[in-house]
Amino acid sequence: MIQRKRSKIISMNRKIRSALVSVYHKEELEAIVRKLASLDIRIFSTGGTYDFVTGLGIAAVAVETLTGYPSILGGRVKTLHPAVFGGILFRRDDDDDKQQSSQYKIPPIDLVIVDLYPFEDTVAQTDDEAEIIEKIDIGGISLIRAAAKNYRDVLIISSSSQYPEFLELLGEKEGITSLEERRNFAGQAFDVTSHYDTAIYKYFSGSESGAFKESIRGIYPLRYGENPHQKGLFYGDPDKVFRQLHGKEISYNNLGDLEAGIGLISEFNETTFAILKHNNACGCASRPVLREAWTDALAGDPVSAFGGVLVTNAMVDEETAQEIDRLFFEIILAPGYKKSALETLQSKKNRILLQLLTTGFPVRQFRSMLNGVIVQEKDLKTERAEDLRPVTDRKPTDRETEDLLFANRIVKHTRSNAIVLAKNKQLLASGAGQTSRVDALKQAIAKAGENHFDLTGAVLASDAFFPFADSVEIAHRAGISAIIQPGGSIRDQDSIDYCRKHGLAMVFTGIRHFKH
Repeated sequence: MIQRKRSKIISMNRKIRSALVSVYHKEELEAIVRKLASLDIRIFSTGGTYDFVTGLGIAAVAVETLTGYPSILGGRVKTLHPAVFGGILFRRDDDDDKQQSSQYKIPPIDLVIVDLYPFEDTVAQTDDEAEIIEKIDIGGISLIRAAAKNYRDVLIISSSSQYPEFLELLGEKEGITSLEERRNFAGQAFDVTSHYDTAIYKYFSGSESGAFKESIRGIYPLRYGENPHQKGLFYGDPDKVFRQLHGKEISYNNLGDLEAGIGLISEFNETTFAILKHNNACGCASRPVLREAWTDALAGDPVSAFGGVLVTNAMVDEETAQEIDRLFFEIILAPGYKKSALETLQSKKNRILLQLLTTGFPVRQFRSMLNGVIVQEKDLKTERAEDLRPVTDRKPTDRETEDLLFANRIVKHTRSNAIVLAKNKQLLASGAGQTSRVDALKQAIAKAGENHFDLTGAVLASDAFFPFADSVEIAHRAGISAIIQPGGSIRDQDSIDYCRKHGLAMVFTGIRHFKH
């Protein structure tokens, strides 16, 4: 057997003097290009990225200037040119390469920052094949492969998830990289391209069509499963969903609460705070000011909130952070944090602080069952005022309508059988996971009483129809003034008649929101 001699990798530093920047996602690019500019690194760029960079007041060279060709064929061809790939692939220590680069006036490109069109997200969101095909990246993936291949001379940044590490590297070494560092980023680049190509293969082979469009990014070990004696793994890419800013590792149960919390909070446009425990909201409120939303969410059930998961759709400010800091909680998830708020919340070592990056997920849900998997479409229906069908003589007031829609959003994300009681866009109490609707209602009423809420004028949301009028009678005696439910029982008329007789407003939605 012939033994191949491995070449010895010798450390070689390279200073970045020029960079090609061409990305689809530009949300976190500003800090990168500003740092490149501060180091006097010449920036080549394309299309929308060029506009973004120059819009920041930073000088850049359009790739068209380098190639002599504009972007053509509807943007399919921009960088596929020897002037670009020659600048990336030429070997700096090869005399022939240097001579040809000089002969054809090909400037060296020392850094490539490229990401890929969102192929998987597009597959998950549409069945339009023409739209999907256009999200197969050609130039981007070719640039990544070329730069990674020539890692001895070129640094490749192939994902925005690498930006923090790259910025730290730039700050520490002022644009100088070692061979080991470039090789590490090259390895990550080939991980990106192999996953991307696999997703495309699955789509064309049929395994990504229909129910199985979603592609698994990686395998992440969890601390344990639901209980410490159970092992746990996560198949997916959490880094695309949130960025962890502080705290211990995320657990199996944490992921369940996070999914429930993201699903709930994404229902609201107004500033809203929710507190979750075991996948159910134990507190939720919408308010003009975040601190008020937090205070009223906590008032919904301060006992259950202890050790809970906190979710909001607004930037966390210092004033709110000071209030939150008084509570023992496990996780907080928000789209952003003021610097001072982050410092306050980081005071406890194990608290998990997460920045939400996206609420866009695949439209199909999977669950293991017996010796297989069951699949369903996600419940994407959110009722609006025009979807409500009044069935009683008294119509709900404007305030009641707002509360009915608020409560209905929460009951949609509450374990069945589910009842939600709300008033002034505040969750007063809920009954979750009960074997009868009457028990769910009684649980909610009792919980509201424990927390000293007056249910007079409150509204009720039910995730499914009332099979008898008994729940409506109990709700009326507790002070409920308006009810939202799907309708559809053969005895709907019994509930309607009771409401008409006692002056309650009731609306039907025609949509059941079971959540088992």
